[in-house]
Amino acid sequence: MNLRDIHDDQKEVSAKVVSKLSGCTATAIRITENGILKEHITKTPALLVCVAGEVVYRDEKGVEIMLRTGDYHDIEPMVKHWLVGVSTCQLLLVR
Repeated sequence: MNLRDIHDDQKEVSAKVVSKLSGCTATAIRITENGILKEHITKTPALLVCVAGEVVYRDEKGVEIMLRTGDYHDIEPMVKHWLVGVSTCQLLLVR
């Protein structure tokens, strides 16, 4: 299987759960160039990994981080955040 094959190419943002193991969920996310994953909050700590492409992570605390292929970022719980695709990107969210 390949992460690129599980997403709907017609959507700006596509997210699919790819694994649930021992209380941990891995979600594959694809965001198109200039696509926006709207602001939201996670109740638990999460790890965001950029598998391919480029994306900007922003949050309500003023954090702004460019993630490129291979980069990752810990997402703090209860902090509003959003993502903007710089190029079409493949991400993996683990929480």
